[in-house]
Amino acid sequence: MTDAERDQVYITHMLECIERIEQYATDTDKERFLKDTLVQDATLRVLQVMAESSQRLSAEAKDSHPEIDWRGISGFRDILVHDYLGGIDLDLIWAVIETELPQLKKTLLQMR
Repeated sequence: MTDAERDQVYITHMLECIERIEQYATDTDKERFLKDTLVQDATLRVLQVMAESSQRLSAEAKDSHPEIDWRGISGFRDILVHDYLGGIDLDLIWAVIETELPQLKKTLLQMR
């Protein structure tokens, strides 16, 4: 499999993750999200998986879209995985859902 083919697999996977999160967040607002531990847990797990896929994209794919903070996504994954005992900032997670994921989705769709 070429790098470009592999990138397409990871891009598709990332888009599927975003769509799952969109489903979790449908018909909810920040207040409900902050109270619903089931949705929080599902969202955090899918964000982690999505970020792991982003780490597997080729440098060429990432370099072709510098508008996305790929390093930030990778660092975000590390926080999700390693800082769970320190508490995850759910306000930040909601902000990611509301502001970051739509832009990432738009870019990933362009990368297809």
